Amino acid sequence: MTVLAHRVDTLTRDALAVLQPGFEGTTAPAWLLRRVGEGLTAVGLFGRNIATPEQLAALTAQLRAERDDVLVAIDEEGGDVTRLEVRGGSSFPGNLALGAVDDTVLTRDVARELGRRLAECGVNLNWAPSADVNSNPDNPVIGVRSFGADTRLAARHTAAYVEGLQSAGVAACTKHFPGHGDTNVDSHHALPRIDVDLDTLQARELIPFKAAIEAGTKAVMSAHILVPALDPARPATLSPQILTGLLRKELGYEGLIVTDGMEMNAIAGTYGIERGSVLAIAAGADAICVGGGLADEATVLRLQGALIAAVREGALPEERLADAAARVRELAAWTRQARAAAVPGAPEGGAPGIGLAAARRAVVASGAAAPVSDPYVATLAPVANIAVGDETPWGVAGELAALVPGSGSGVFAEGAAAGDVLAAAGGRTVVAVVRDAHRHPWMTRVLDALVAARPDTVVVEMGVPRAEPRGALYIATHGASRVCGRAAAELIAGV
Repeated sequence: MTVLAHRVDTLTRDALAVLQPGFEGTTAPAWLLRRVGEGLTAVGLFGRNIATPEQLAALTAQLRAERDDVLVAIDEEGGDVTRLEVRGGSSFPGNLALGAVDDTVLTRDVARELGRRLAECGVNLNWAPSADVNSNPDNPVIGVRSFGADTRLAARHTAAYVEGLQSAGVAACTKHFPGHGDTNVDSHHALPRIDVDLDTLQARELIPFKAAIEAGTKAVMSAHILVPALDPARPATLSPQILTGLLRKELGYEGLIVTDGMEMNAIAGTYGIERGSVLAIAAGADAICVGGGLADEATVLRLQGALIAAVREGALPEERLADAAARVRELAAWTRQARAAAVPGAPEGGAPGIGLAAARRAVVASGAAAPVSDPYVATLAPVANIAVGDETPWGVAGELAALVPGSGSGVFAEGAAAGDVLAAAGGRTVVAVVRDAHRHPWMTRVLDALVAARPDTVVVEMGVPRAEPRGALYIATHGASRVCGRAAAELIAGV
């Protein structure tokens, strides 16, 4: 092979190695297996790719038959954001619930058990935890995905989560750097902006990321947010000042930097995914996450081609692309080594009940209502954000029906009135279930009217609890996963 041919081959493989694409289906398509064989080092999984643990294990085995150290990534936060249990709801509470308990040993154990389950299925990179400090209670995309609004609490639980997950041999990817908690825009739809000074960022947003770095997080995910105090021109994902200057040089982070999904409108709608991917690698990112919405071979070839062209045109230093690809391969090598030594000393079968036990500890209740024997569950449902998805069930109706046979239920959207709920309940005790009621004035109006008309109404808040407790019994679960619903149902049923 000539020097030129070797350079071209290396460049082609490096441009493929930095991509983390998705795909359709529950088996690996031929094009994906071919690209893995050619140098693609990472693949992203989403809910559409998962049916059962057994199927998922077979899928990851397919990928490893082509490349033993392939990174198989997933967005499995537990709680509201689950891909393993997208159709039934998570067996684990999310970050806000763990922060409400504030037991770092519990957080570490929950993350370790989640990591064990991922590792059993062949997943070795988790795009979690969220280290964002939820300083803006009206944040439409973080909320219960954060450990809370207290910086130090978020920091200690972020570190515990990273340690627990990685003890199972699964690499943690701490997100969304430099902190997505003080936004009022969802970056899936537009480019958020955080207008705070550098001192505030240092004292609030960056502390949990420093804790994650000290805990040894193997990856950090960038945020598609504009932070003028750090870079007035470009969002964090595309900013050399933020990724190289702050994260690499100032904070001393040496692991993998992964972008958030490049097809999110904050990037795709402003720079485009091809240009955005080139700018991200040039800024210091090492891996391009794409595949949540774009999941085909054509996307992979477009991005690979854009990176190769940028190197040839001088817009992207070849050394920077090579460095990025090397970091991807280094993490892949770590995961292969970690598989053999994962979860040392863990009990056989892990700790299957830890998620429900944690959810029970996270529940906060006020009021002293007697067990409800005739419930009608009225779920006041907001539009789900894209990170959570609308395909994952939430609430207490199913769990309460299992404890109190004959329970009724209905789902009410914006525009519904208390009278609609009372008519559907038909005299039964109303259990009104909400999610972030403080962000949805229509929910507040319905709750106020329900409690006024029926003082025995039970209110269950499954988002961030901000409103004053109301109803004969008020329950805050700090999340909407299946086990959070179960914990609330047990209180309502008195079991």
